[in-house]
Amino acid sequence: MQEKFNQIRQSAIESLASVTSMREIGELRAKYVGKSGEVTSLLRSMKDIPNDQKASFGKMVNDLKDEIMGYFNVKEAELKQKELESQFEKEALDITLPGKKVVAGNLHPLNIVKNEIINAFTGMGFEIFEGPEIETDYYCFQALNIPKDHPARDMQDTFYINDDIVLRSQTSTGQVRVMENKKPPIKILSPGRVYRSDDDASHSPMFHQCEGLVVDKGISLCDLQGLLDEFVKIIFDKQTKTRLRPSYFPFTEPSVEVDVTCSKCHGKGCSLCKGTGWIEILGAGVVNKKVLENCGIDSNVYSGLAFGLGIERVTMIKYGITDIRTLFENNVKFLKQFDRR
Repeated sequence: MQEKFNQIRQSAIESLASVTSMREIGELRAKYVGKSGEVTSLLRSMKDIPNDQKASFGKMVNDLKDEIMGYFNVKEAELKQKELESQFEKEALDITLPGKKVVAGNLHPLNIVKNEIINAFTGMGFEIFEGPEIETDYYCFQALNIPKDHPARDMQDTFYINDDIVLRSQTSTGQVRVMENKKPPIKILSPGRVYRSDDDASHSPMFHQCEGLVVDKGISLCDLQGLLDEFVKIIFDKQTKTRLRPSYFPFTEPSVEVDVTCSKCHGKGCSLCKGTGWIEILGAGVVNKKVLENCGIDSNVYSGLAFGLGIERVTMIKYGITDIRTLFENNVKFLKQFDRR
């Protein structure tokens, strides 16, 4: 009987030596210690064992079963370790290699400049108002003292949806809406998209404006110049100066074009300013009395100043961009230049 025990033990050890998978271990476990396994079958011969030897025989069978189970457990742990090492090898990272840089986006130059403009004016006490981009003829033209025969109302200059609805051609429409609903004093900045039927190196059919409005008692052209002097120093540099030239706009009287000293040559004359030392930046003026009256404000008591500047124009001057279309081409190489990190 002892020889039978030794044969089963030796057979199990030799079988385990060639095992390479957990599935094979499962099959051998069933063969030797399963319900119908070779070790378990030894107990069936218990009936042939003398009564006084049955206890010791049963112990021998259980000891053999425990011994063989121990071999299986060792082999199972060995295979699991090899599988784990294989998995680690497949998933291993070479920490000596350089890492992959995660590239984050950055603001578009137009948004950078728009935020700087908004911060400059809110720092001087302006509130922000954003009006609708689709407007009525009244808010876009009539309320701003632009008569029916004015060139701005021509189909070649304005995008008409129908006879009374247009895509706004300036954010001055927001100023009218504010004056209709708020009593002076008023101090607002109205940024947003505007649309005009124009497309070349210096014009786009869609562009961005910021228009400012101040209405109070005793407002004059001197207040306008002082305000703009401070603004250009914030946007460009402290050496930047302004110059007012007489002009004409239906919604302001008197009206002026505002120039600033060239940001590249600081007034000495260069290719950017075409040798003049000055660059036109915006239009402005004292609010026309008719516009105030159209909005229900007494022009004998109150006066106002208004100005409008194109964000694209300021961006082009600030960064020396010569073609406005560059700002809308989504050229990643160009846009990466404005990463401020």
